[in-house]
Amino acid sequence: MRIMALDVGTKRIGVAMSDELFLTAQGADTIYRTAPDADMSKIKKVAEDNGVNEIVVGLPISMNGTHSAKTKEVLEFADKLAKVTAITVKTWDERLTTVQAEKALLEADISRGKRRLAIDKIAAQIILQNYLDSRKRG
Repeated sequence: MRIMALDVGTKRIGVAMSDELFLTAQGADTIYRTAPDADMSKIKKVAEDNGVNEIVVGLPISMNGTHSAKTKEVLEFADKLAKVTAITVKTWDERLTTVQAEKALLEADISRGKRRLAIDKIAAQIILQNYLDSRKRG
């Protein structure tokens, strides 16, 4: 069994996967969004193919802790995903994960074009690693 994390964006969804011991997160894929039902089908297939028993969706909360229209959109996405997959879906505060991902890619001297392609799955990886680390402390 594994835990999968999603960084849900307007154009792309970053996907990360835990190892089977729930210790580490690896960037797995980037799903290019087309239509809501097609997006859900792609996520469901990735989850089934990888033996996922829990999905963590990054929740975009503003720096002052308030919810925005994007937060509401992601909460609705997570609710729909839970119904479509019948897998436990949780949300996780994703503040600054994209900034962290961008910084890591810059430090690795990745070109701008390649950064744009990798940023979503790296952000999902950071969301998942933060979630896994919190489980160890809890």
